[in-house]
Formats: sequence, C-alpha cells, structure tokens
Amino acid sequence: MINEISVLKIRDAVERLCIEANKDLPKDVVCKLCDAKCNESNCLAKSVLEEIELNIKIAKEQDLPICQDTGMAVIFLEIGQDVHLVDGSLYEAVNEGVRRGYQRGFLRKSVVSDPLLRVNTNDNTPAIIHTEIVGGSSVKITVAPKGFGSENMSGVKMLNPSAEREGVIEAVLEIVKKASNNPCPPIVVGVGVGGDFEECALLSKKALVREGENQNPYYNELEKELLGRINALGIGPQGFGGDTTAIAVNIETMPTHIAGLPVAVNIGCYVNRHKVCEVK
Repeated sequence: MINEISVLKIRDAVERLCIEANKDLPKDVVCKLCDAKCNESNCLAKSVLEEIELNIKIAKEQDLPICQDTGMAVIFLEIGQDVHLVDGSLYEAVNEGVRRGYQRGFLRKSVVSDPLLRVNTNDNTPAIIHTEIVGGSSVKITVAPKGFGSENMSGVKMLNPSAEREGVIEAVLEIVKKASNNPCPPIVVGVGVGGDFEECALLSKKALVREGENQNPYYNELEKELLGRINALGIGPQGFGGDTTAIAVNIETMPTHIAGLPVAVNIGCYVNRHKVCEVK
C-alpha cells in the first residue's frame, strides 16, 4: 500500500528537530555525564563535569543552545519503500527546514559555500543528507548538528586484516590520543569497522546517533574494553586530567573485502546532539 507523504511535513519536522537538538541533549547522554561526575575521583575533573551539568541545565531552562557551535546539520533519512513523496523536492525541503530552523532558533550559521573561498551561506545550508531505503511506509528523520571542534579530530585507518582486533583498538586509541583536549571531552567515540573507505566513515557517524546498547555480544564487549582503555589515557574532562575522557564508545560494522580492514573514528564532543522523529 503506497503512502503519500508531503515533503512539506518533512521540512517542518527538520525545522523543529534542528532547534530541539541544539537545546536539549538526549537523556542517555545526560545520564552518562551525570554518572561520570559521580564516579570521577579527580577533584578538578569533577568540578569541570559539574560546570558541564550546570551549562546543560541553564540551556534547557533559558531555551538556549547548549554550545555556541550549533554545528553543520547532518540529516539521516530512512525512507520506507512504500512511501511516495509529493509536493516538491525532498532535498530542497530538507534544506528549507534547516534554513528555517537555524533562523527561527537564532542558531549560529556556520556553513561556507566553498571550502577555499569561505563565503558564509548565512543560513547554515546546505545540510549533509544521507538517505537509506528501508521497509515500511514512513520516513524516519535523525537530525545531528555536528560541531567541527570534534569533527576535525576524526580519522580513517585502512588496516590490513592481519591487524585483527588489537589493531582496531590501537587505531582508535591513536586517534583519540592525538585528539587530546581538542574535541571538548568527555567525548562519545563513534567507530566504524568494515565496508570500504567512505562507507566506513559513514558507519562511524551513524554510530554516534545509535540508540541503546550494541546487541552483538562480541562488539558490546569490545566497546566496553575500548571505553576503559580510552579513559585510562587520563586526558579527562576538557583535557584537565581525570578518569573521564569518554562517556561512550559505539561501534557499527559491515562486511568488507578479504584484503582490507577499514576503521573510522568519528568523535562527538560531550554535546553529542541528535533528535529523531517519524513522519507518516
């Protein structure tokens, strides 16, 4: 049964999600930050986590962005194969939603129209849009504003299969160690393993917006091991040292070539923003 969905509904949803994502952190992120504060043994690190908690609280109470860098809008669209989109262009509607959201929400416009000429578009468009065709008759929208203090610290390693599990761990640790205090820790570490060069990077970004725990026992255990080893680096909140360099490691995987073991790391700062809705 074909379900007609107006792209204007998607536009309006994107507008709303851009504002909400910048002002209200997901509950699981807030809970992990709170747990980190309670378990932090370093006095300076604990005080930094208290300030972060206060910042989140003030932003919510005063309806303000949590961070002055309101990011480049990354949009994930899961489009049901039984959906028929009407009333215009999907990508134009998404970008109009971003434009309206950043203007109505008084959010900083951070996108330049050319990477070298550096002229600001003044409306935070174009967005980065990823589409996937899935089963069903609705459209799931995830809006993830991405600041570049953390984005700039990400990386891809094209390993040989002989690197195995420990090679993946060392690649992740190398990228996080090099990032140090630059991505505003405590961080969320998105890891993509498999695919090819570009798909691996996309997996790592999808990992940042994953909901819930990894359902694969092997990778669930690997996430926990990586989290422990990252926190053992001692970088700490905002780089002042301490037990809490990361609050989560999320791994996403896919099949790859027999000759390769691609590994990508996409780092999210403590403001690991994303909001989700479904349009029917």
